[in-house]
Formats: sequence, C-alpha cells, structure tokens
Amino acid sequence: MDQYTVTDLFDLEHTLAKPLLAKATYPWEVLGAIKSFIMELGQSLPPEEYTEIEPQIWVAKSAKVAPTAYLEAPVIVGKEAEIRHGAFVRGSALIGEKAVVGNSTELKNVILFDEVKVPHYNYVGDSILGYQAHMGAGSITSNIKADKTNVNIRHEGGVFETGLRKIGAMLGDFADIGCNSVLNPGTLIGRRTNVYPLSMVRGAVPGGHIYKKAGEVAEKR
Repeated sequence: MDQYTVTDLFDLEHTLAKPLLAKATYPWEVLGAIKSFIMELGQSLPPEEYTEIEPQIWVAKSAKVAPTAYLEAPVIVGKEAEIRHGAFVRGSALIGEKAVVGNSTELKNVILFDEVKVPHYNYVGDSILGYQAHMGAGSITSNIKADKTNVNIRHEGGVFETGLRKIGAMLGDFADIGCNSVLNPGTLIGRRTNVYPLSMVRGAVPGGHIYKKAGEVAEKR
C-alpha cells in the first residue's frame, strides 16, 4: 500500500538520512545500510558544527550529552539534541536535530528524524522514527520474532514479505505511541496516528487513525 512507502510516511527534509532513504521504496529496506551510511556521512560533517569526540562518534556542538550517557560508534548526534542521564546508544544511530533520548532509553540501528522524543525507558532497535514522532514512557519496539523467522508485515492490502529477520517499528511523522505499549516486529504506524497506552500492536496501522486495541482502530475526525 502506498501509504507505507518512505515518501508517504516521512518528510525527508527533516533528517540527515535523506540521501539513504530517498533510494528506498519502503523504509525497512535501508536498515542494513544505516551503519555504513553513518560512517560515511560523519566524515563529511562540517567541523565547525560537529566534533568527533571519539572515533566515529560525531556530536553537534550545540547538542547536550549527559556524562552518564553511553555512546557506541558509529553515532551522529544532531544539532540541539539532548542525550539524557543513563541513555544507552549501542551504535548505528543517527539522532536528529532537537531529538530527545532519555533516561534508560536504549537505541540500536536506528534513524531518529528531527525532534523525535524517546524520553523515558524506551527500547528502539532496527527502527525508523519520523519527524516529531513520540514514544511514551516504557513503550518499546520488539525487533525479532520468538521463532527467529523472517518478519512479514500484515496490512489492509495483504502482506509485505520483508526478507529480514530483525525489524522493529516504522513510525510516520507525528506518530504518538502511548505509555507501556509494545510494537511487535515489523509494526508500521502511519503519519499522525495515535496509539493508546498499554497497547500491543502488530502489523500496520494507517495514517490519521487512533489505535485503541486490536480490532478497534478509529479514523480521526
């Protein structure tokens, strides 16, 4: 379905990953290339705006990184981003401008667009979060099935056969995930869609909707 393509989920003007994502039809197609993209992009960042604080860890001079946060290469932290106390960035993370990565939040192989907020006790792995997407406290992305088989994504038009074993969630611009929700492997959340707290989401939820529970998804008015 067209509403789950890169261009339908995201405004690419709000990420340094635009050159990578622009080559893909669906966002999960770039997951395997995030690490190498960051390593290449980091070399081209202007030194007057970014500091390579350790090999392959580039932090904008206007960003705030708590001394208790852990950054593992390769990582790019965008302008005016905030990496708070106890954050655990495991590498292959492109963190956008004015993004917030909060207390006890763990990131691995992700693209966070500008102004994304994952501020409290979140796990985000093998995922892409669009402009101003927000994950409430305790909400997580599950990125691998219990049986370790490839992730297929069910949507209203059929099934996406991704061919990938690890996929977290793809959140469209302005998506909002309620507290303590679990996004199962391969979850797609459309633009401006809200997910109720304590939800267990599987498959695709179209843009402009409210996910209340499985089988109860209402269009916004």
